[in-house]
Amino acid sequence: MTMGEESVLSSLVLPILVGPSLINLEKQDPGAAQLLKAAFSNAESAHPSLCYSFILGLMKKAELSQKVNMNESLLRVQGAALDQESPDYRINRSEDAFQELCRKSVGLKKILSRIPDEIGDRKAFLETIKEIASAIKKLLDAVNEVAGYIAFGSGKQRLEQRKREFVKYSKRFSTTLKEYFRDGQANAVFLSALYLIQQSNLIITTVKGCCE
Repeated sequence: MTMGEESVLSSLVLPILVGPSLINLEKQDPGAAQLLKAAFSNAESAHPSLCYSFILGLMKKAELSQKVNMNESLLRVQGAALDQESPDYRINRSEDAFQELCRKSVGLKKILSRIPDEIGDRKAFLETIKEIASAIKKLLDAVNEVAGYIAFGSGKQRLEQRKREFVKYSKRFSTTLKEYFRDGQANAVFLSALYLIQQSNLIITTVKGCCE
């Protein structure tokens, strides 16, 4: 596993796996859920990738390390996790532009989460690729709308940088798809899709930091 792959997995384990599990726990024991949430968040802030290491440890203990494709699994779980997404990826502004950005981010992630189920069906996968391309364009349009609400220059620059990074990974995703149809390496597609999810999350957190 490369450092880049480990980095993207580390950034997504908390919002996709740990966070939704704690939301489920909160329905049964709110106090325990809040304590665990604070503990995981603080630990992850102090020691980035701790949650990822924790999950790897559980998998090793259950003898699943060699049986589970983490890239594929995170993509699959992302679709279900969207209903219980962390407030970190929601913008507390009532204006339509901000809510539309959140909807477009969720929409893209939902389509990307279908890849593991559809990649084996060429016809269905080609349709999904078209949906992903459309969702990427709509998300970028939504980012442009939100940019008008950012009054200070440094905030606009941060968001513009995030937008450029998102475009870069979108192009990389397109290249990965071409390579997949040539060599059949599905795992590379899963990883590239996770990078897009990560970049979508970073756009939301950047807007939150500039506008809340």
